[in-house]
Amino acid sequence: MSPFRWDVVICGFVLAVPVLLLGLRGDLTADEVATRLVWCLGAGWAAVALVRFASAPRPPAQRSDRGPAARVEPAERPADGEPATP
Repeated sequence: MSPFRWDVVICGFVLAVPVLLLGLRGDLTADEVATRLVWCLGAGWAAVALVRFASAPRPPAQRSDRGPAARVEPAERPADGEPATP
């Protein structure tokens, strides 16, 4: 998965908003902002990868090729009030 997909970039930008605001306010230097923006993009990539992994459908179950003889039929149970026969 590319780190420059639109969903990764948007998530990284949302995570970078506080960093940009701290830089504009003067709490962080330009070097610190630039360094932390890369980390925001990485965190956005990790978050999108996790969401995509969790939301992916399961692969279909593998069918066995043993044929109809391999099918297990459930045992018959006696009706209510009838004795069980071995």
